[in-house]
Amino acid sequence: MLLNAMSKFTLADLEQRINERASASAEVSYTRKLLDRGPAQCAKKFGEEAVEAVIAVTGEDRDRVIGEAADVLYHLLVMLHARQVKLDEVEALLKTRTKKSGLEEKASRGA
Repeated sequence: MLLNAMSKFTLADLEQRINERASASAEVSYTRKLLDRGPAQCAKKFGEEAVEAVIAVTGEDRDRVIGEAADVLYHLLVMLHARQVKLDEVEALLKTRTKKSGLEEKASRGA
C-alpha cells in the first residue's frame, strides 16, 4: 500500500495494512504476533493502550495524546480483526445510530 504525500490516511487504510500484516510471519510482523496470541490478548493490549490514552489526555501534552490515540486505533482494529469484525460493519452500525440524537440512541439500548 503506497500513499503519496498528499493522500489522506484513513482507518480503512489502516485496516488494510493490518490485513496485509496478518498474513506475514510473526518473525517480521508485530500485527501477526499480536493476532497469534488470540482475541483475549488483543483485547488486553487494546485496554492497556486505552488506559495510556486516558492518562495522556489528563496530564500529557498534545503530541502525546495524538500518539496514544493512534495506538488505540491500531489496537482496536487488530482486536476487531482477531474476531473477524470489519471496520465497515462498525461504521454501518454507527450510521444507524446517527439517525437519532445521542441521548435517544443510548436510551434505546437500555441499561
